[in-house]
Amino acid sequence: MIGTPPGRRSLWLLPTLIAISLTLTSGCSNRKHYPPSGVGDSCYAKALPTVGEGGLAWGSSLNVARQKSMANCMRYAGRSGGTPGTCQVVLAKCK
Repeated sequence: MIGTPPGRRSLWLLPTLIAISLTLTSGCSNRKHYPPSGVGDSCYAKALPTVGEGGLAWGSSLNVARQKSMANCMRYAGRSGGTPGTCQVVLAKCK
């Protein structure tokens, strides 16, 4: 503030900085601090549609990983304007 005395500037500066930092960190406060879903699972699968985004998923078995990746593929293909009905598993492996 151009016409504001220096002492007055510091009165609004600290609350403003606190408000900004709280706003930036509040987006993370609702997240649970669990490990990512793939931690501990030894199998993964990737499904892709002919058009749009596909999905990668981890699971305790190849079958579980395939099912999850197909569900992700259908969801992401639909959101990205692709063709969810054409999703196919293109990769499935266990560590």
